[in-house]
Amino acid sequence: MSDEVVTEVHGRVWIVTINRPEKRNAINAGVRAGLRKAFLDFEADANARVAVLTGAGTSAFCAGADLAEMSASGLGKPPPGFLPIIGQNLRVTKPVIAAVNGVAYAGGWLLAQMCDLCVASQTSMFAITEVKVGRGMSWAPPLLHMLPQRIAMELLLTGAPIGPDRLLELGYLNRVVPPEELLPAALEFAEVIAANAPLTVAAAKEMMALSAEMGKTAALAAAEHLFDHVYRSEDAQEGPRAFREKRMPAWKGR
Repeated sequence: MSDEVVTEVHGRVWIVTINRPEKRNAINAGVRAGLRKAFLDFEADANARVAVLTGAGTSAFCAGADLAEMSASGLGKPPPGFLPIIGQNLRVTKPVIAAVNGVAYAGGWLLAQMCDLCVASQTSMFAITEVKVGRGMSWAPPLLHMLPQRIAMELLLTGAPIGPDRLLELGYLNRVVPPEELLPAALEFAEVIAANAPLTVAAAKEMMALSAEMGKTAALAAAEHLFDHVYRSEDAQEGPRAFREKRMPAWKGR
């Protein structure tokens, strides 16, 4: 794996860190390759339940694309699959939590957005800055499921930053914590999820993704199909049994 993305395994939880603090964790070729490998490895690990994505240092989660590399290569429109994006060109069935420390600008906001949950430092700032450098933000349509339309439009057209307290108020963030509590808070969140039934967690994640694409009736039918194998699983019997026996469930994921 590229040194520009590093992983740590804490039991059932992986920490994936963009490791270019001197470049504000900007996305270059090494970061793109490292993120792809990290999440493919996470998905393939049967013991892994939840991942936390963060950036090295305290000033930046990710400042977006490495514009110096982009300029040197003369990159125009990025080719398909240029950046690994969970839910688009990268299949990850397990939950991923963004732990945003510092700025999450442009592609950095995209990396936070592709995660299922987001915890942010009180010192974080988010911005969609492509309008400032003449680039595109074709990744932004999911914002309409996460923010009011006029707030999203303001962010897209001005490139102005928005702080974590406002995003928490708008429902975009799950938690806002002091900087020194960011990773512990994200890990605590991850452990709560990791302790739950893995088949149910995976189906819930897929249900939310499908529901964003469908109307109410179609989404309800899709949810019935998604959870059919969950109801029929060994874990569906283990959960009530553990409750009756007053013990923690021993999930098998089958």
